[in-house]
Amino acid sequence: MRHAFFAASLLMLAACQNQPGGGARDQIRAVGSSTVYPFAQEAVRLFQNDNPGMKAPIIESTGTGAGISLFCKGVGAQNPDIANASRRMKKSEFEACQANGVNEIIEIQIGLDGLALAESVKGPKIALTTKQVYEALAANPYGKGPNKAKTWQDIDPALPAIAISVFGPPSTSGTRDSLAELILTPGCDTDPAMKELKAKDEDKHKQLCTQIREDGAYVDAGENDNLIVQKLNANPDAVGIFGFSFLEANRDTVRDIAINGQEATYETVAGGSYPGARPLYIYVKKAHLAAIPGLKAYMEAFAKNWAPDGALARRGMVAAPEDVRTANAERIANLTVLNGDELH
Repeated sequence: MRHAFFAASLLMLAACQNQPGGGARDQIRAVGSSTVYPFAQEAVRLFQNDNPGMKAPIIESTGTGAGISLFCKGVGAQNPDIANASRRMKKSEFEACQANGVNEIIEIQIGLDGLALAESVKGPKIALTTKQVYEALAANPYGKGPNKAKTWQDIDPALPAIAISVFGPPSTSGTRDSLAELILTPGCDTDPAMKELKAKDEDKHKQLCTQIREDGAYVDAGENDNLIVQKLNANPDAVGIFGFSFLEANRDTVRDIAINGQEATYETVAGGSYPGARPLYIYVKKAHLAAIPGLKAYMEAFAKNWAPDGALARRGMVAAPEDVRTANAERIANLTVLNGDELH
């Protein structure tokens, strides 16, 4: 059975490589999340340590949504082997993959990260709730008209009278999806009418709860989280939104903004008490395993190093609970594919 799988994989890839833009490839190619990027690069280093004769995998930071879109375009050497993601694959994305012949996808949760809100260490040292963040960033808060708030004090008299200026991820980013799911929607749902709306009209609820204002208060800073850190250093009154690992790497110049009374620390992210805690994933094409040298070994580089005392944690990733790590190591060992039923 295993030989039949390998033979079928090789035939499929060979057929694709004969198409325009095909061609053989002897190194791994991954695309996707800017948050996962440093961990994927660390896995490259670890992979090369264990496999010194092999070419280094190519990692591209395209954003989660754009990366999964590229991943789902098809099988063959012209398409990436891996999609890195700072959120779980959506059902619509899974279906797009299936429609393009990407029928067997291995989903691996590599660890955790936190969606951090941060300010310069020279900033006003504010703390926020999910409700306040929603009211500051929503295009049409609670469906009551365009957002007119100019300062944080307009949201809450207890907050400082400084302009709302937030640098955050673009719509193609998994971090933006996490902002919508983990911060904006819970903030929106503090209004009972919004909870009722969700039961009646889920699409309208999603629009009102997750659409971000476009009048300049929120600035799309692209996929470069280091750029946001630079923006905060240049403007101490601004707020930045990026992955916890970037916060950890830049604690000398930025600090986290507590959300709902919870500070962003390794412990609060690992324990799930921090509102912005989120899982990180890689998605791998099973059809490419037989044809792309080292692909399984690269997957194993994550599993060997994702424990709390491992190299990935030292790079800033938060280790997943032990049962999650065990389950995902088994997925790698058994090449278990995602069936899509549990996706949303």
